[in-house]
Amino acid sequence: MNTLYKCSLVFISLILFSAASHAAKDEIYTSFLSKAGAGGYDVVAYFTDSKPVKGDKNLKTEYKNAKWYFSNAANLELFRENPDKYLPQYGGYCAWAVAEGNLYAGDPLHWSVHNEKLYLNYDAEVREKWLAEKERFIVEGDMNWPGILN
Repeated sequence: MNTLYKCSLVFISLILFSAASHAAKDEIYTSFLSKAGAGGYDVVAYFTDSKPVKGDKNLKTEYKNAKWYFSNAANLELFRENPDKYLPQYGGYCAWAVAEGNLYAGDPLHWSVHNEKLYLNYDAEVREKWLAEKERFIVEGDMNWPGILN
């Protein structure tokens, strides 16, 4: 390959990477390799079982460009009847980070339900920060959401 061709490839790659990094983020956080919301955990189970429960790949639905998995047929039906009731706030991004004006992955193992809403946090340490001042963080997160996606 000649030098001009290599330089052109590098330049085009940089432009594409830059455009992608400045593009609007998806409303629902999913990992790069999976379109599973909440990391494949059953979002209804946080309300019915008060704990994270891994979803079954055979019990799924799609909503807001993400796949949602459930541990049983009853939870799948509850979600289908009223998905917004069970969705993690801020699309499953870390609630504390959204309140701080940032977008980081929410971890379905570091969660809380407050006022019948599910919030995910990045890790255990961030969850502790979140819990200490959740009322303030919710107000700030609500002000930042969904504009932070742009």
